[in-house]
Amino acid sequence: MNTPYRDLGRCRVRRALLAGLSAAVLLLAGCSAGGDGESTEGDKAAGDTTCDGRIDGTAHITMWFHAGQSGELSTLKSQVKEFNRAQPQVRVELVTLPEQRPYTELVLSAAASGDLPDLLDFDGANLYSYAWSGTLKPIDSCVPAKVRGDLLPSIRRQGTYDKRLWGVGTFDSGLGLYVRPSVLKKAGVRVPKGTGDAWTADELTEILRKLRADGYEAPLDLNFADSARPDEWNTYAYAPAVWSAGGDLIDPEEFRTADGFLNGPESVGALTTMQSWVEDGYVDESVDKSAFVKGRSVISWMGHWKYGEYSEAHPGDVAIVPLPDFGRGTVTGMGSWQWGIPSGGADGDAVWRFLEYLLQPEQVVRMSEANGAIPATERAVKLSPLYDEDGAERLFIEQLRSGVARPRPQTPAYPAVTDAFARAVAEIVFAGAPAQRTLDRAVEAIDQDLAAHDGYPKSGP
Repeated sequence: MNTPYRDLGRCRVRRALLAGLSAAVLLLAGCSAGGDGESTEGDKAAGDTTCDGRIDGTAHITMWFHAGQSGELSTLKSQVKEFNRAQPQVRVELVTLPEQRPYTELVLSAAASGDLPDLLDFDGANLYSYAWSGTLKPIDSCVPAKVRGDLLPSIRRQGTYDKRLWGVGTFDSGLGLYVRPSVLKKAGVRVPKGTGDAWTADELTEILRKLRADGYEAPLDLNFADSARPDEWNTYAYAPAVWSAGGDLIDPEEFRTADGFLNGPESVGALTTMQSWVEDGYVDESVDKSAFVKGRSVISWMGHWKYGEYSEAHPGDVAIVPLPDFGRGTVTGMGSWQWGIPSGGADGDAVWRFLEYLLQPEQVVRMSEANGAIPATERAVKLSPLYDEDGAERLFIEQLRSGVARPRPQTPAYPAVTDAFARAVAEIVFAGAPAQRTLDRAVEAIDQDLAAHDGYPKSGP
């Protein structure tokens, strides 16, 4: 890679940082609308010219990546190096940036100042706001039907907005209850066998009573240290309880209001039930985040990334079962980081050449082994014994294939929705606030944002 191009990548980061948070706030506000269908090959006729099938000369592309867990970063660095070494036509430069909120603010600042890279890594839940605001370009013209068909349905669904494909991921996520089968059996508690066999919320309450009687003072781990803060984790982890009860975070069809959905009786009931678990002392409130590992808790409401740590702590005595059924069947979360092509002058074909490499089965498996996530393609899933019929993480792939896993609201209003809901969960479940009044306030905040942006018309800002 030549020096001038490396300097260009660094310059973009510096300019984005200097753009400041005011631009980020403006862009976040300008992000929301709906659409839940998957794109089709026919959508290419709608004007997507991101890829035209040609790469002229040697193409240089910059990519931004959130500095998440070390396994992801080291794997991606190796993939970039090997890709550059294997062919001469596309040269990729990797720029790593802070994770979570600082990263999102940096992306939005860069979008406002026109300093985005050629390839962008972003949390999948932000795709809808990025697509609506013009931060991303559609990639229907880049992704061949064969590749698209190999993607898990959850990956296609997460990457789709307004019937167009805007992003692809190399992995997805899994959420469920980790349990200690030996302890449950000793207490006379059945171990669910699949998504159609989930405990009901009332059944889980009774199980917690039994486990306490058996000496486990706080048998349920709800990741208290993180959940008590109003972060994105709360939406990912606990929106499924609301959905399972028959509620929602916003009108799931038109995305025009949260009233009657987020503050309806179903949502109030689900969060009140969870609040009772905390108030009755069934939830471990330690800050060390090791309730399950140290054996204080027997049940942990947690994601795929904990499987390795938990199974190492309790060899041969860890199972993953569905989240509880609050009335309408078990529901779980989905979605993770994705790749997209920002608006601008990027050579879409050059970018896709690299993305196609990352989506090769062996590369997908390589990344999922590094971060413990769920492989994004069917061919890669077949290479991992964890997802075999009797595999330890089989539930995760079943949930993603069957529709039990639901994406977070697919609207550009998502930044406002998740901010309001995450705060409400922290206040209701973990701080004991009245559910109805708190959810009414959350609805007000969401609907004010919708009104301020004219309901986020699909024509864009």
